[in-house]
Amino acid sequence: MMNKDTGINFLIVGIGALIVGMFYGCFGALQHVYPELNEYFSFQKTRPLHVSLVIAWLYLGAIGGIYYYLPNKCGVPLYSQLLAKLHLWIFTITGFVIIALYSMGIFGGREYWAFPPILAIPIVVSWGMFGYNYIKTIFAVKTPWPVYYWMWGTGILFFLFTFLESYLWMIPYFGDSIVRDMTVQWKSYGAIVGTWNMLIYGTAIFLMEKVSEDSGMPDLQEAAPKMGHSKIAFLLFFLGFLNLLFGWAHHLYLLPSAGWIRHMGYLISMTELLIMARLIWQFRANFIEGTNRFHIMPFRFLMAADIWIVVNLALALLISVPAIQLYTHGTHVTVAHAMGSTIGINTMILLASLFFIVGDREKVPNNGIVAKGFWIANISFFIFFVCLVVAGIMKGFGVIEEQQTYQEVQTTISPFILVFAYSGLVMFVGFCFVLIPAAKTLMSASVQGVTGDW
Repeated sequence: MMNKDTGINFLIVGIGALIVGMFYGCFGALQHVYPELNEYFSFQKTRPLHVSLVIAWLYLGAIGGIYYYLPNKCGVPLYSQLLAKLHLWIFTITGFVIIALYSMGIFGGREYWAFPPILAIPIVVSWGMFGYNYIKTIFAVKTPWPVYYWMWGTGILFFLFTFLESYLWMIPYFGDSIVRDMTVQWKSYGAIVGTWNMLIYGTAIFLMEKVSEDSGMPDLQEAAPKMGHSKIAFLLFFLGFLNLLFGWAHHLYLLPSAGWIRHMGYLISMTELLIMARLIWQFRANFIEGTNRFHIMPFRFLMAADIWIVVNLALALLISVPAIQLYTHGTHVTVAHAMGSTIGINTMILLASLFFIVGDREKVPNNGIVAKGFWIANISFFIFFVCLVVAGIMKGFGVIEEQQTYQEVQTTISPFILVFAYSGLVMFVGFCFVLIPAAKTLMSASVQGVTGDW
């Protein structure tokens, strides 16, 4: 059953995208352990299905929150419900077409956007509707805007810019020059990461403010509205914006570009993570002062995100050293860093947002199936993450120091890949424990008095 609230419908579609995307991720991991699985469904299809669906979840989760929070939590009615519904339908139908083409082995694009370029047109149209709707909605607010309004707007507008930029390879001036082609490709994809970080980090600040307001603690309630207008929150916004503009630069070590660009890119991206970690930790300290609030699900997921920010920051600092990156670039360490950001940070923040919305409809017990899923997902993800890091380091040293062949390297790291694959399956089960009850509640939200088995 679909809900009348477009934001909730975006979240339902997003949950579906994440579950299916993780399924293909698990299948892809097993294909490395059991190559014969490629006879049934090739890795060439598995990888883009996994990547595209998980990226779709990041955007759908953030968009759903924005559409829900503006009218329901911020008291700002959407300028056009029709545009929001059209956005959902165009985005969803285009997504199903892309999945069908991938499944049939029909490609035509690059990396994140491996689908035929013609399908970029409906995506641009739907995002144009989103941007116009958002701007018209926000400009009706006459009071000073909290930082998350700025972050959401920046993420929306710059997605359009960077998405179009990622198709410059179709113009001969760029496509005919390998240096220009790769520079623009890596720049645009790095900046696209910055756009979903804007949307998701803005959501994190919104949540910290609203969870504090709903805490029942008078001192915290008085301080809560200040968070969206705090100096440190706006510092995160400006650093995030700089990261969106320049943070991609550290990907260009292998291309002939000025060294200061790469170093500036790393400095900005590392500082952004530090500020985000500091902001959540400060919220944690204030929120649990004198009492334990870990039973509140949005708070629990925000704390998990903060821990993963610290872990991923430590890894990012290490692989930012050129001498270390020589061994880790293009190995499983890079995958671990990407998974740490996508699952450990962004997905945990979006799950905090999801359960903040679910909490409007139904109480989530702190010892039910969702809580069990939380621990299963995070513990198995830690094992998953460590296996990737170890396998990547071993591969780097095996290739560079010991001059091993590809087959020798794969044999050496195979035990870690095996554990990685099976821990991924356990993680998938844990996330299903979290996501399926949430989806059932959201799909039943229009029915009064619904109760669920949490």
